[in-house]
Amino acid sequence: MVVVVEKSLSVSMNARIIGSGTESMILAHGYGGDQSLWEKIIPYLTNHFRVIVFDWPFSGAVKDDQNLFDHENYSHNSYDAFANDLISLLDEIKVSSSSIFIGHSMSAMIGCIASVKRPHLFKRLILVGASPRYMNTDNYEGGFKKSEIENIIETIRTNFYDWAPKFASLVVDANDPLSVDKFAQSLRRMKPEIALSVAKTVFYSDERDVLEKVVTPCTIVQTSSDIVAPNSVAYYMQDKIKGDATVEIIDTSGHFPHLTAHLQLIEVLSRVLGFQY
Repeated sequence: MVVVVEKSLSVSMNARIIGSGTESMILAHGYGGDQSLWEKIIPYLTNHFRVIVFDWPFSGAVKDDQNLFDHENYSHNSYDAFANDLISLLDEIKVSSSSIFIGHSMSAMIGCIASVKRPHLFKRLILVGASPRYMNTDNYEGGFKKSEIENIIETIRTNFYDWAPKFASLVVDANDPLSVDKFAQSLRRMKPEIALSVAKTVFYSDERDVLEKVVTPCTIVQTSSDIVAPNSVAYYMQDKIKGDATVEIIDTSGHFPHLTAHLQLIEVLSRVLGFQY
């Protein structure tokens, strides 16, 4: 008889708690990433916060020995299942209410959805490179034409490992080749079928209706040039979010300021959250 011992969610998602602060701060990576992408900013945070990092089930850093990524669960063009995972994870590791959530890219909207489901879980949302919808419509600039998204999806389906480094070179500031390579390697660690499934969720989801339900104060952090999420998206979100929302523009290029402009990002965080570094 073989006894199968199920891992806890925190173990399966490689959750770690770092730091000596009394206030909890959650760092959630985006598509193609893993918790290592936060490494440059973590040392500036751990004296002030109890920092929680983890890997999403789609990440290549997760050992999928228990099929943690359930395609059926995550394939509904919505981040709802990810928000449920986030809440379950924080419940399991006993994160008290009124924590700070920093979400990059798709995780920004996951945090927004979680804040609607559990209104007192976060006292502030820091939304880095956020977008509620990536596809353009008649009255909305998401950044991508439908044909461009269809081309991305088809390329991931047919030639993922060649596509990954090319995508990395487009979305990470090219002036920082080490960071381009770091993201490319992280992206290539994803299983191609999982990368395709999550890409469909990201590019075809439309979470704009969530924004008017978000009452948690938000800081939207955007670089001055980001092909993934244009500046117009940041101001759209600021206008639609029900709670207090401000926009901070970092004068740099690319979708990953925590990799390529980490000191500027820390300056924004210290000012918004009131700590010295």
